[in-house]
Amino acid sequence: MTRTFGLAPSLSEIEALACAALAQMPEPFAAHLAGVRLVVEDFADAETLAAMGIEDAFELTGIYEGWPVGEKHSAPSGALPDRIRLFRQPILDEWIARGDESLEHLVAHVVIHEVGHHFGLSDADIDALEAQG
Repeated sequence: MTRTFGLAPSLSEIEALACAALAQMPEPFAAHLAGVRLVVEDFADAETLAAMGIEDAFELTGIYEGWPVGEKHSAPSGALPDRIRLFRQPILDEWIARGDESLEHLVAHVVIHEVGHHFGLSDADIDALEAQG
């Protein structure tokens, strides 16, 4: 989906980019993503931001909510389904600020980062893997 002008991409367009990124996940990772919900919102809600200690809603592009794959056995009964939430406005803000990468690439980067958390990786682990290429 290449756009050269017009309105900012909608929630559904960002969702389509995120779904395309998830569809590219190789096995065995893809098999563990079947039950993960993908939600795209304009911004994180105040409760989420407060829980993470974030004051500026533009600082959060995505979040994984759930129990990492290796900890499923200790999830309490009645736990909500795993989900990845992406935040459209912060993603678009970062995309504009960077100016050197496609929106598809940035959305995929955020999705992959949150998938890393689904597999129990920390931000430092994910950063190290990204640095390796």
